[in-house]
Amino acid sequence: MKAVVINEYGDKSVLQEEEISKPVIKENQVLVEVHATSINPIDWKLRAGYLKEMLDFSFPIILGWDVAGTIVEVGEKVTDYKIGDEVFARPDTTNEGTYAEFTTVDENLLAKKPKSLTFEEAASIPLAGLTAWQCLVDFTKVKKDDKVLIHAGAGGVGSLAIQIAKHLGAYVATTASEKNEAYVKELGADQIINYKTDDFAAELSDFDVVLDTMGGEILDKSFTVLKPNGRLVTIAGQPDQALAEKYQVEASGYWLNPDGKQLSELGELLDKGIVKSQVGHVFGFSAEQIKEAHELSETHHAKGKIVIKVK
Repeated sequence: MKAVVINEYGDKSVLQEEEISKPVIKENQVLVEVHATSINPIDWKLRAGYLKEMLDFSFPIILGWDVAGTIVEVGEKVTDYKIGDEVFARPDTTNEGTYAEFTTVDENLLAKKPKSLTFEEAASIPLAGLTAWQCLVDFTKVKKDDKVLIHAGAGGVGSLAIQIAKHLGAYVATTASEKNEAYVKELGADQIINYKTDDFAAELSDFDVVLDTMGGEILDKSFTVLKPNGRLVTIAGQPDQALAEKYQVEASGYWLNPDGKQLSELGELLDKGIVKSQVGHVFGFSAEQIKEAHELSETHHAKGKIVIKVK
């Protein structure tokens, strides 16, 4: 099969097309013919070597941890899926990712593809959607009338988080550039702070929850907008616990837990139109196109999700 792999850490030039063997499934897995995958910051952070301590993979590494496609082979212990099923998933984090024509997925991480979505739309959901869902539903337990700040609302996680927070009944503020103000408003944001001209910390106060996707100085400043006993969750590093104590809030870094059951719940919201997929950019399946996609993701200014059309 064709795959785009890396054989060393480095800039986007290390991405290479190769013909490699199809992966072999275990008894609890299915083999998925990949129709589409998507780009997430973990892809280029791992490619650049930033995550090599945490994810000690041997080369070659196939990046990519989102998939939508069709099942072509089923392990002997798989009970709920069959050949021909259209599925989407956030597979396990291994060195055999989804920048490939075929990939293996554990049965418990699978969900049926929402019927109303194309493969490209479905591939945009698993990693970003589950991240937003787990941060808001499981971790910060957002409820009706909570005030929630979501950083970078036009981004992959942010664009889904706004919709999920609104579904939970929250008042949502978000940061975005002027060119994306109409877009995040359409997603449901109640208050938009133009991060280029305004300081969110000066404009917001007494918030119940912050979902941070940026890290660094933005993460540190986010403590100031929370009320005592507020909750802060970040997917971009680890919050300063001294600041959490100072502002009397709960703060934690979050790393996604792949989960097929939750993805199915999210799939239902997508089929009902309560949450809509946000595909901002589609690239072809080649090393050159994926290099361009990485470059766009690294700007932190991509609108919605960046998808790779494989089939």
